[in-house]
Amino acid sequence: MSSDQPLSAQRYQPQELEERWQRHWQEQEDAPHNDQGPPFFALSMFPYPSGNLHMGHVRNYVITDVIARAARMRGHAVLQPMGWDAFGLPAENAAIERGVEPGPWTDQNIASMREQLKRLGLSIDWDREVTTCHSDYYRWTQWLFLQFLEAGLAYQKDATVNWDPIDQTVLANEQVDADGRSWRSGALVEKRKLRQWFLRITAYADQLVDDLDTLTGWPERVRTMQANWIGRSTGAELSFEVVDGGGTVTGEHITVFTTRPDTIFGASYVVLAPEHPLVPLLTTAEQQLAVEAFVDLVSLQSEQERTADDKPKRGVPIGARVRNPANGDLIPIWIADYVLAEYGTGAVMGVPAHDQRDFVFARQYELAVTQVIVPEGSDEHAFEGSAFTGSGVLIHSGRFDGLNNSEAKAAIIAAAEADGWGRGRVQYRLRDWLISRQRYWGCPIPVIHCEDCGVVPVPSDQLPVELPRTVAFSGKGGSPLAQLEGWVAVDCPCCGKPARRETDTMDTFMCSSWYFLRYADPHNSELPFTREAADHWLPVDQYVGGIEHAILHLLYSRFFTKVLRDRGLLSFDEPFKRLLTQGMVQGITYKNPATGKYIPPGDVAEPSDPRDPITGDRLETFFEKMSKSKYNGVDPAQVIGRYGADTARMFILFKAPPEKDLEWDDADVEGQFRFLQRIWRQINGARERGLSLNGSEASVAAQQGSQPPNPDEIELRRAVHTAIEAISEDLQDPYQFNTAIAELMKLSNAISSHLERCGDAVAVEALTNLLVLLAPFAPHLAAELWQQLGGADAVHRQSWPQVDHSALVRDTVQLVIQIKGKVRGSLEVPADADRQALEQLALGSEIAAKWLEGKAPSRVIVVPGKLVNLVP
Repeated sequence: MSSDQPLSAQRYQPQELEERWQRHWQEQEDAPHNDQGPPFFALSMFPYPSGNLHMGHVRNYVITDVIARAARMRGHAVLQPMGWDAFGLPAENAAIERGVEPGPWTDQNIASMREQLKRLGLSIDWDREVTTCHSDYYRWTQWLFLQFLEAGLAYQKDATVNWDPIDQTVLANEQVDADGRSWRSGALVEKRKLRQWFLRITAYADQLVDDLDTLTGWPERVRTMQANWIGRSTGAELSFEVVDGGGTVTGEHITVFTTRPDTIFGASYVVLAPEHPLVPLLTTAEQQLAVEAFVDLVSLQSEQERTADDKPKRGVPIGARVRNPANGDLIPIWIADYVLAEYGTGAVMGVPAHDQRDFVFARQYELAVTQVIVPEGSDEHAFEGSAFTGSGVLIHSGRFDGLNNSEAKAAIIAAAEADGWGRGRVQYRLRDWLISRQRYWGCPIPVIHCEDCGVVPVPSDQLPVELPRTVAFSGKGGSPLAQLEGWVAVDCPCCGKPARRETDTMDTFMCSSWYFLRYADPHNSELPFTREAADHWLPVDQYVGGIEHAILHLLYSRFFTKVLRDRGLLSFDEPFKRLLTQGMVQGITYKNPATGKYIPPGDVAEPSDPRDPITGDRLETFFEKMSKSKYNGVDPAQVIGRYGADTARMFILFKAPPEKDLEWDDADVEGQFRFLQRIWRQINGARERGLSLNGSEASVAAQQGSQPPNPDEIELRRAVHTAIEAISEDLQDPYQFNTAIAELMKLSNAISSHLERCGDAVAVEALTNLLVLLAPFAPHLAAELWQQLGGADAVHRQSWPQVDHSALVRDTVQLVIQIKGKVRGSLEVPADADRQALEQLALGSEIAAKWLEGKAPSRVIVVPGKLVNLVP
């Protein structure tokens, strides 16, 4: 691997060097494998194969690679695989726009990205690669779906979808723009009901919340986001009897859920979701036109628009009323945009005196506001200008007057249960997971619909249900699968009569909710994985990915794991022990505030005075997440092409702590390149001196036994073992790669300062540890220099260095001298000096003479080993 050129003629040429080592690793498989030791599973969230890596990818995979390499050197058997989350809308859009099949287009992108990843020097076990759109993978996604179906956790019901009335097709949320129009036809999107498949994730809601407490290796922010998403609320279900416009009891009841049963006496109206099935039944003739118009208006709004806090809440009365079960008052029924049919019961009670949203709505529509809770000892009229949402005592609440509201909750629930108009209940914000997609490029749902037998699962021995490849893509007329009669028509597996395949495909989150399990047993053709293989490698020891996946992907993966555990396929409760959510990579961004347009950095002539090249307007300058639309991206291939992968790795690790956002700076990239060049020169200098890496530890021990070390050797050994100690700590969770690289720089500086005056044994010890510590961060350069210095085996097969604590012992320490609490200098003093000796040394110093001006201090404060404070 090494060159025969004279040392003086050799230059650090990362491109040639890195290509050479990547070929070597691919041929020899040096980097990925270590089958001995306890298992350690290091995993990055697998990417969608768009065809090109971006800097966010680079940061994610390099972080995981450093963790994996360090774990391998610490004696672990490391699993670091890679795969592709390859189903999804972009491939189908490409098929429509470019007239290509999604499969070959996706495979081409995967091949391109695989080569880009290899250029980063990642120690990935490519033998375990998985691709979710290949039938040898989605066969098992279908098999797992059938496990859910058999367990009663998969079912169908009617649900609302986005419908394009021009193209006559269902749209994903991503295909609807901010104005509610179709991305392709421009039509206003409608809401329609279709039969959809769901997974009953709500059956595991309690476990998903409670087990968050066990995830101590996860960021608190992520755990909080999941808890809020699940939204477990304790309260009561209360039943309101419906009375029509003429005052007649209809026999219907409206059930609401509330976390505030203590406010029931203040309920002055009830609100239904516009889609609630009782709305057309209860609406009076006088209100029918207004209600129908309002329902049509709301149907054009997204769920986000309807529930946004900054949007005004709108509603109309339907003409009917309900009887408040607590006090018998008749109160009106309204419909409003902020109530959703899918959440809770699709109905809420309005208590404007004690809920700010209800208060604003009531004032807007002149509805009654009745206060039923006040702070103890307070005047009820003191809170008429806004809702009172705090704790207090009940008023205007019949026999519950005088109770504090916490006691009143329990008392009112008990009364409701005794009298038959309510019950205590726990409710969740979480809804069952809708997995149906009316798209082609997804995993087919393996069921058959038979008129006689109903929903029939495809027998396991007939899996996979493969996607047909000869498909016409137009983007119109519904799912392409539904139009393939030859694929849809099939005999029922139960009765043999003509039947029809399910034409919906699965949400891509289905594929990504179990992929980490397949890595444990990727070549198994009989099962998705064996329990033994999964239990050996999992749970994942370290998972790395973006905060944007904090809820859906991570929640669904946890759900899958718990279901498969209950099916006897796994023996653990959670899929990921530790989670690192890396920050975004941000680029310098220029924007014209007058036009709102982004300007490419290359078009800005003078960055110190940025101007729009066309209008001359002064531009706003800031850092923002890299994206094509903002022209602020940096192509990893260009950086690697100019500086090499090791420099890209070092910069992206050094610039910011891993969980923080990173601001790209070309000057800092140059800085890391210069640092690696310095290490290259240091090793060349060692080679000129004739140093070899063999037998360094024995030589150091022998030298220390034969002659005392000189001051440079003492300082260099202290620097080496200080770096080992600090970097070892930085490569433990919580990871601090930036400070680890800073320690490498300090060690390199120490080598430059002391190596020439050190004996060979100490010099070799320093260089050995420099390269071993460098190896996880800059694997190509470390491998090359290790070989050039004659290191045994490969640097990546070396054991992680251990700290020699005796090398850290200091004979002297720096003693800070303060005068009246202000630092005025420092002294080099014996490390074992006692308090009296330190006081005398401080008083006899030039610092004391200068600042005390010959006067004795009134007080001397000594902190041994740290400082002496002289108070005049």
